[in-house]
Amino acid sequence: MSSIFVVYLAAVGVAAAVTFVTTPIVRAAALHFGWVDVPSSDVKTHKVPTPSLGGAAIYMGFVVALLCMRFWTQFPTGTLYALRALLFGGTLVFILGVVDDLAKPRGLGFKEKFAVQVLAAGLLIAFGIRIRFITPDYVAVGLTLLWVVGITNAYNIVDIMDGLSASQAAVASLSFLLISLPSEERYVNIASAALAGATLGFLPWNFSSRRKIFMGDSGSMLLGFLLSGVAMGTRYSDVNNLGIFSPLLIVLVPMYDTFFVMYLRLRKGQSPFLGSRDHFALRLEKLGYSRGRIVFMAAAASVFLGFCAFLVTQLSALSALAVYAVVFVAILLLSDALADIIMHD
Repeated sequence: MSSIFVVYLAAVGVAAAVTFVTTPIVRAAALHFGWVDVPSSDVKTHKVPTPSLGGAAIYMGFVVALLCMRFWTQFPTGTLYALRALLFGGTLVFILGVVDDLAKPRGLGFKEKFAVQVLAAGLLIAFGIRIRFITPDYVAVGLTLLWVVGITNAYNIVDIMDGLSASQAAVASLSFLLISLPSEERYVNIASAALAGATLGFLPWNFSSRRKIFMGDSGSMLLGFLLSGVAMGTRYSDVNNLGIFSPLLIVLVPMYDTFFVMYLRLRKGQSPFLGSRDHFALRLEKLGYSRGRIVFMAAAASVFLGFCAFLVTQLSALSALAVYAVVFVAILLLSDALADIIMHD
């Protein structure tokens, strides 16, 4: 096995181990200090106060894995610089999430969150991580800000069921890793491997019935931010120009939930920034599916979409366009069916 693949496997293993070991410690601290998520409204999907701030364990797993890789291997020129951008910006978003979690049940307002998220996105841009296939530059910068803030919040919005956001992030991280391997964009690969390991190490505790802990906004926003940065770090395809849009497929499930919920809220005359029970996962639950099955189906859908993302980087432009079209039609059909499900807020 190539030594670089050993590095990626090590990044997954270290991040998973650190997160798995530190999560119960974070949980104990959360119980001791009263850092719990109380079901204070009908929008909440859990029934009893549950320890939060599991994002701290995910953050530690990710950071320790990066530090270990820094000392275990020689990074190519520019890799450490890019990883610093993810680390600095990710730390800022993580702190934002912690403050928001501790301010629950009211939490921070969306304006305060957006302001800090834009600042974190600005750090990525300052370090050279941004959309590069669009001109002029000011348009690319604006779209980069929109992309980072959008994906950061998408993984937060979809976090309404045990394991849903974390499993989506795990699949997305592995998809970015596999698609980026041929380009040898080292920072993308190492960050993706570390993030995949951190989410996998957290999932057993998130699913646990006796020692459950939520990742909180500190975890979900961190996952979204890191994935948004990773997505801008590789060229994806030398075969066709449409391959550059493959990240949209990789993060499509959280993106879809965000747009679907916002559309339904606006249609009802409600603010798109307020909570509701319009999520696709809760609508599937209304049909009688168990939560475990819903999380599994959503993860399977992301695996399939990750495969579609790989296909569009390898096929001709016409074939890639056909893949995008099929996915788009499937989304329309799914949305029509889900919107017909009657929900009671």
